[in-house]
Amino acid sequence: MANTNIETVGTAADRLKIALAVVAVIAGLAGFYVLGQQALVLRIAVVLAGLIVGAGIAATSEPGKRFFAFGRESVAETKKVVWPSRKETIQTTAVVFGFVLIMAIFLWVTDKSMEIVLYDWILGWRK
Repeated sequence: MANTNIETVGTAADRLKIALAVVAVIAGLAGFYVLGQQALVLRIAVVLAGLIVGAGIAATSEPGKRFFAFGRESVAETKKVVWPSRKETIQTTAVVFGFVLIMAIFLWVTDKSMEIVLYDWILGWRK
């Protein structure tokens, strides 16, 4: 029983932290519009401050910790990817452009052929 109460308090605390984080972000966005007559730099700084404070509060909650851990793991996974070299990228791009050009010509020839067959030979509209 005592264990369940501790989990409930932890969950309630996490919900409160998430709610406060959302309030901080909304306050930053509201500040952007309230300071409508101020310099754009100040307005953007208020939004960024709201986002940073909201992220900081959310990071202390359990869901926030899991989210940021997921982000770190995602960055680690992208570092494991073997990215193509510049030469490979240019060659692949050239192949794609070549294929697109060939398909465009093929579709144009097919369209014109069907147009001639349908309009000239079958329907006789162009005589």
